[in-house]
Amino acid sequence: MKRSIYKDLLRWKRNKLRKPLIIDGARQVGKTWVIKEFGKNEYKNVAYINCDRIVEMKSLFFDFNIERLIRSFSAITNETIVPEDTLIVLDEIQEVPLAITALKYFCEEARQYHIIVAGSLLGVSLHGGTGFPVGKVDRLKMYPMTFSEFIEASGKVHLLELLESHRWEEISSLSVTYTDLLRQYYYVGGMPEVVDSYFLNYDLKEVRSIQNTILDDYEQDFSKHIPPALLAKVRMVWRSIPSQLSKENKKFVYGALKKGGRAKEFEDAIDWLIHAGLIHKVNRVNKIEKPLKFYEDLNAFKLFVSDLGLLQAMANVSAKEVLTDENFFSEYKGAFTEQFVAQELIANKETLYYYSRENSTLELDFLVQKDVVYPIEVKAEENVKSKSLKTVYDADHAVCPVRFSMLGYKKQEWMENVPLYASMEYIRSKE
Repeated sequence: MKRSIYKDLLRWKRNKLRKPLIIDGARQVGKTWVIKEFGKNEYKNVAYINCDRIVEMKSLFFDFNIERLIRSFSAITNETIVPEDTLIVLDEIQEVPLAITALKYFCEEARQYHIIVAGSLLGVSLHGGTGFPVGKVDRLKMYPMTFSEFIEASGKVHLLELLESHRWEEISSLSVTYTDLLRQYYYVGGMPEVVDSYFLNYDLKEVRSIQNTILDDYEQDFSKHIPPALLAKVRMVWRSIPSQLSKENKKFVYGALKKGGRAKEFEDAIDWLIHAGLIHKVNRVNKIEKPLKFYEDLNAFKLFVSDLGLLQAMANVSAKEVLTDENFFSEYKGAFTEQFVAQELIANKETLYYYSRENSTLELDFLVQKDVVYPIEVKAEENVKSKSLKTVYDADHAVCPVRFSMLGYKKQEWMENVPLYASMEYIRSKE
């Protein structure tokens, strides 16, 4: 199973100014696997330590003497640690907060040692008062498998290569094939264990069983790691997301959680889920102009979950609906299709926004800023109109409107229609 983050790890290793690396991401997105695979392939040996299982790690950081720490890591792993040749891995590092602080000293005093750290709910720990080594670490964010990674896992590498070629008309000629794979991805999603199981035996019941187990694990994490005063609110926000996304206007509404619900009451719950890597927040902008950040409205936003397959499981959508229903992509008011585009573009390291105009029905699903601003409409059917895109373009010809839909590629005078399954690659082609 290949992961695109592997290329980022190679760039990190080859960087002469490399710092200790933190890999952050939701539980079970494949962090440990890819780090071990990277170490096995790119280094002479790996000194791997699970901080949750090795009791000695809890008392190891009474000071930050690098020579002593290296000797201790070597003793614990029974590996000879050689600068440049050994990859040091501290997994579940959130269990030893002082180990995170120690990364500062590895950066300042011993950058010749290659060290990667990761952990479950690490994002929560890093925002929870730990002595974070600001400016002394490199960071990578890891996400569930993208559609491109899913295609590669299916063994249809020729389809991935064609998608990456950005030959849009040729890609569109294979629309039936790509759409069939997209349906499978909608149901399976991108959690590595689920994908691996699916392509091993194509057992749809097993897919849903693993997804439900992952969701149960998340709920257990809530009980284990969240203070009692916050726990109920986190669960309310988490469980509300499928219904919030099924609305015509997908703006998150606090009042849907409880009557009279307000931001002040639920902001900390949303922040916890974001830091845990379980949800993505897409803020509204009130003006389509660079830089979009200047026009951000922090009071209006949409929430998406980290993985499309998990959203299907949360909503209890059947395999029959996803894989065979002709109208599935447009069902549920296009909730799953907008979720798909959001997670694809976020995995491509895009900062997403959406736009709506006060006292108007005009709304654009997403905005991406490159050299120019790309207003994006997501259409989950073939019968499409793009009234909002045209209105925005007529007001400012400097923008480059794009519509992701189930239609084939078409370049119009003022807009491009791009097949839904090519959404990430289209945005990549603009880099």
